[in-house]
Amino acid sequence: MYENHELPKTYSPAEFEDRIYQNWCEKGYFTPDPTSTAPSFSVVIPPPNVTGQLHMGHALDETLQDILVRYKRMQGFNTLWVPGTDHAGIATQIKVEENLRVNEGLTRYDLGREKFLERVWDWKHQYGNRIINQLKKLGSSCDWTRERFTMDEGCSRAVREVFVNLYDKGLIYRGHRIINWCPHCLTALSDAEVEYKDQPGNFWHIKYPIKGTDEYVVVATTRPETMFGDTAVAVNPEDENMKHLIGKTLILPVVGREIPVIADDYVEIGFGTGCVKITPAHDPNDFLVGQRHNLEQIKVMNDDATMNAYAGKYEGMDRYACRKALVADLEAEGYLLKTEPHDHNVGTCYRCGTTVEPLTSDQWFVKMKPLAEPAIEAVENGSINFVPERFSKNYFNWMNNILDWCISRQLWWGHRIPAFYCDACGEMTVSKTDITVCPKCGAPVRQEEDVLDTWFSSALWPFSTLGWPDNTEDLKKYYPTSVLVTGYDIITFWVSRMIFSGLEHMGQKPFSTVFIHGLVRDAQGRKMSKSLGNGIDPLLMIEKYGADALRFALATGNSPGNDMRFSDEKIEAARNFANKLWNASRFVRMNLTIDEIKLPAAADLATEDKWILSKYNTLVKTVLSSLDNFEVGVALSAIYDFTWDIFCDWYIELTKTRLSEKETAGNLVAQNVLAYVLTGILKLLHPFMPFITEEIYQSLPHDCESIMISAYPKADEAQDFTAEAEQMERVLNAIRAIRTRRSEMNVLPSRRAKLYIATKYNDSFCEATVPFFVKLASASEVEIAESFDISADNSVQIITDAATIYLPLADLIDFEREKARLAGEEKKLVGEIERLEKKLSNAGFVAKAPAAVVDGEKAKLAKYKENLAGVRDALAKLN
Repeated sequence: MYENHELPKTYSPAEFEDRIYQNWCEKGYFTPDPTSTAPSFSVVIPPPNVTGQLHMGHALDETLQDILVRYKRMQGFNTLWVPGTDHAGIATQIKVEENLRVNEGLTRYDLGREKFLERVWDWKHQYGNRIINQLKKLGSSCDWTRERFTMDEGCSRAVREVFVNLYDKGLIYRGHRIINWCPHCLTALSDAEVEYKDQPGNFWHIKYPIKGTDEYVVVATTRPETMFGDTAVAVNPEDENMKHLIGKTLILPVVGREIPVIADDYVEIGFGTGCVKITPAHDPNDFLVGQRHNLEQIKVMNDDATMNAYAGKYEGMDRYACRKALVADLEAEGYLLKTEPHDHNVGTCYRCGTTVEPLTSDQWFVKMKPLAEPAIEAVENGSINFVPERFSKNYFNWMNNILDWCISRQLWWGHRIPAFYCDACGEMTVSKTDITVCPKCGAPVRQEEDVLDTWFSSALWPFSTLGWPDNTEDLKKYYPTSVLVTGYDIITFWVSRMIFSGLEHMGQKPFSTVFIHGLVRDAQGRKMSKSLGNGIDPLLMIEKYGADALRFALATGNSPGNDMRFSDEKIEAARNFANKLWNASRFVRMNLTIDEIKLPAAADLATEDKWILSKYNTLVKTVLSSLDNFEVGVALSAIYDFTWDIFCDWYIELTKTRLSEKETAGNLVAQNVLAYVLTGILKLLHPFMPFITEEIYQSLPHDCESIMISAYPKADEAQDFTAEAEQMERVLNAIRAIRTRRSEMNVLPSRRAKLYIATKYNDSFCEATVPFFVKLASASEVEIAESFDISADNSVQIITDAATIYLPLADLIDFEREKARLAGEEKKLVGEIERLEKKLSNAGFVAKAPAAVVDGEKAKLAKYKENLAGVRDALAKLN
């Protein structure tokens, strides 16, 4: 595709990024060689929602994965990055239902299950490739020939295989349990899908009369609307103040139903009133108490959180409307003792934000304890490592306290649970394949209406995508995968479930390392959200700045596990770096006459060549070590500093004299070292900025058809020229010091001055380095000796760690012109001082003006007097 070509004058990523990506795809660079015997490196993409759109979180996640994948590919690993998308049950169904409602005035029930699912598949086909194309725009080097979908035929077969296997082992069961219910999405949620938020509320203290007496007990509740489902009040049997109540009967206020006082150590002595209302159908702790005491479960709400017939006159009311009306009635009837403001942690739906209602329901569950134990051990014994390690605490906290996983969802879009019911004989059959008749009696069967939690299929992703349950070649070669890259927000949702699923179904861990990254926040550190209007569209960033600049900005400063801030300034800095690299590469390319890069023998290298090679070798070591430890930000920072400061700002300048000496040995040495180091920079940078590095690489002499399949640099001890590097650093430190002093004195670079360099380091300061001082430190000529007898009054003295440098004042300053300038400055300052002294001597001004204004004028006067003293001192030295 490419021949050596000149780079255009202007860096314009839009002109080559798509072309380069298309070429990579056509050449099959993303697909690993099936015959390769090299060690494998494999990654599975955290599957984005199939109908989703690329956001900054995706962009960060895919950038980090692509950096690791490109790095390992260039290191010679047989590298596979499996892409794919998730069917995203609730999210996708809600979108399609909303589209139906808005555009056609229909509900899914109007269509029926089969027709509705056809609409969802149509939606998937229409929008499903959008996010895949956006990932390609970012430069993701996934093997698109292996693209998967959680509801494709293979993944669906894996889901059924796992469900039936777990059911046969007694690890999946159907039970009547307390679950988290979303009244908006109208489905059960697992514990991991509930997000807890602080919300203002109240403790309502309510009297529950004791039957046959004028006495009562007091219970405090934050949810009085659930009292219609109360079936007991509990006290702690060890509570001396309360145990006399055990066995008594209470009258439920408003309702009039009798309920017992029971003894249970769930009640904490000394907390609250000492009496706890027990509502088994609407509270997970109460549910357990109810099971221990065989209490009735009275469900008082409908699926949409309106009250049902058990609420009596409040039937049909929304739960919160019922709460308001009930509290008013309790107060009117004398049952409300007091209301106490109370902020509490309330569970909300992770998808829509609606407050979750705990209620009892017939659902399907995975028995978690037997599965969690080996998964905990795998992290404890170091078989699986979290990076950073501190996130293993999140994992352990979740897994050690895990409850059975509710896996059924009251949706139509998803993997339908493979359970079949026979109404004739009551038999239930769980099957890997669809059945139409009961295997027991031969009557027709109906399939379970519910579908599986989306995360059930996602949990199998590391092995289902590689062909399981078949024992495929991909599975043998690439499982376990090498690393999982993901955000800390889905450790419980996804990471934990992949670990126990891999261990249970494959007998092996799904990956060795979990590389955790943080969230992308705005410039002020706020989470990006629609409500704040602070979201940044990564596609607009790519359109404006290029994919490389976006990737660079996301990787810059990235530290494992920590949130990062994204701003316009950050991506503009990334674009500036790309421009700097582009322009430096153009300069190098225009000065090359060589057709291939051959690093000269050490004896032919100049000191500055050995210095840059040593610096480059150190850079390679830093980058390799950083990437191996997932310190992506550290690696990129090192490449940036070397490229900008050392290569562009120093080494290119140091070679310009030799580059101007055409057809000399020194010229060819400079060309080869320049091209060698620049190519090395491009290779080191390629995983971070793949497009610009490929475009520049193709313009230079190269021995591989694409940079992305070339070898990643390795450190070479033969390029550690320690002594020469130290010699060169002494020279550069001296030049930096001279530049700084001249800048402080406002001396233009065009005004040249003689340098007297007093030093004992003759290896550094010698005839060979004199041209550097002439070119880079504006020297007219240079004298070097161990010492000079030069008056400090007539020169500027600069001291570095290796030399004392004298610059004659007469060379730096036009005395008469400087005197005239200083005289003018003196006159101006005298005038300002007189004006302010007059103003401040005015009693009226001082009395009427605000104190801050007066203090400001006094500060100005003091500053002017200080400046005047400095000007007069400078004039005195010139006379």
